[in-house]
Amino acid sequence: MNLDRAVLAFAGVVVLISVLLAHLVSPYWLLLTVFAGLNMVQAAFTGFCPAAMIFKKLGCRSGEAFK
Repeated sequence: MNLDRAVLAFAGVVVLISVLLAHLVSPYWLLLTVFAGLNMVQAAFTGFCPAAMIFKKLGCRSGEAFK
């Protein structure tokens, strides 16, 4: 799995977990979805993504979006 796919998969899992927790526990968990969305938007413009840095250190090979 390359870095781009790992970041997208992680973002998707965070959003799904947030929605599940919002439904089962508290609607305030939707703030996690907001955070994930804002992080994706800023990464699109700046190229800086903390998750990409972590996955790179874990050994994911570079993709096209994050190097």
